[in-house]
Amino acid sequence: MKSTPVRKPENDIMLAPGNAALILIDYQPPQVSTVESIDRRTLISNVVALSKTAKLFDLPIILSTVNVSNGVNEDTIPELANVLKGVKSIDRTSINSWEDQEFVAAVKATGRKKLIMCALWTEACLLFPALDALSEGYEVYPVTDAVGGTSPESNRAALERMVHAGVKPTTWISVHCELQRDWARAQTVPGFVQAVVEHGRPGWFLNLVEQRQRMKK
Repeated sequence: MKSTPVRKPENDIMLAPGNAALILIDYQPPQVSTVESIDRRTLISNVVALSKTAKLFDLPIILSTVNVSNGVNEDTIPELANVLKGVKSIDRTSINSWEDQEFVAAVKATGRKKLIMCALWTEACLLFPALDALSEGYEVYPVTDAVGGTSPESNRAALERMVHAGVKPTTWISVHCELQRDWARAQTVPGFVQAVVEHGRPGWFLNLVEQRQRMKK
């Protein structure tokens, strides 16, 4: 068995540790409590898992909140904040984060053109910056099982509008596997498996353990 050489990030059409950034927008208690398009426990588990993935592969992470500093809203939910310790939050008043100067500057400072983007709600705080980012030449990857809308229809319509505009929908486990790409990249395998153990399904865990055992023989 011999894997092909690791692709240069700037030439890789797929998400890779060297070409992607994670953007998380408005994962705050008021927004989470009004999501109706996905089970909220699943939503939280998936966005936490995605954040662990970003940490594992050393992706730049941009975290943004709305109306915290002015006392209107609570800050990022603790489940997510605990994973993102050390990541400075960018607070805004704008519904569309792309209309906040500090936010846009932070995105551009990453130097990454592939944006893994998640926000609450899908129909506003994800849709609007996704459209703006696309218009400025970024590739946008909304993680569909880590976002939510105020109704199934709102979520569906927003995702459909984004797809028509050119976004590339994905899921957290797909991002997880796409960044790992090869079991021979041993440095990140333990963290890769651990995230699946904590946030995936039992069957996935058993398969991963079996594969690791076979590789060690």
